[in-house]
Amino acid sequence: MTAVARRAAKLSHLSARGDARMVDVSAKPASERVAVAEGRVVMKPATLDIVQKGDAKKGDVLGAARLAGIMAAKRTHELIPLCHPLALSQVEVDVAPDARLPGVTVTARVKVTGQTGVEMEALTAVAVACLTIYDMVKAVERGMRIEGIRLVEKSGGRSGHYVAREG
Repeated sequence: MTAVARRAAKLSHLSARGDARMVDVSAKPASERVAVAEGRVVMKPATLDIVQKGDAKKGDVLGAARLAGIMAAKRTHELIPLCHPLALSQVEVDVAPDARLPGVTVTARVKVTGQTGVEMEALTAVAVACLTIYDMVKAVERGMRIEGIRLVEKSGGRSGHYVAREG
């Protein structure tokens, strides 16, 4: 077996020749699948104060980030190559100011009944919500950091339940 063939056997997005391909999920049974992702935007306390008070020149930072995350989850297949378009049943995006960071913690929970998981949709929702926060207050602070974007939990499908370890 060639190196390409061995690698392709391990990665479902590669053909036997090593070419990228969309995975055929037609034989998989539909089941309820849920994914939760999180991330943070770390900023100075003064910037967080502007976000919390709603004093940003561009408007409601937290509301805009929440909507951007929901919209992004719905369009993940347009942004990430080889992702399947999914009819999502639910997308929840929570944007919570956190003085301990200081900054904003973003959490997304995405649910579908289908033949493939929604991890990418949850991660995309978090990433775009974080980018929206950055965009809306970058005039105040360009040194903000987007960090810690990760899958926290997923359930459903053949691989079962996953919960990330702390840290």
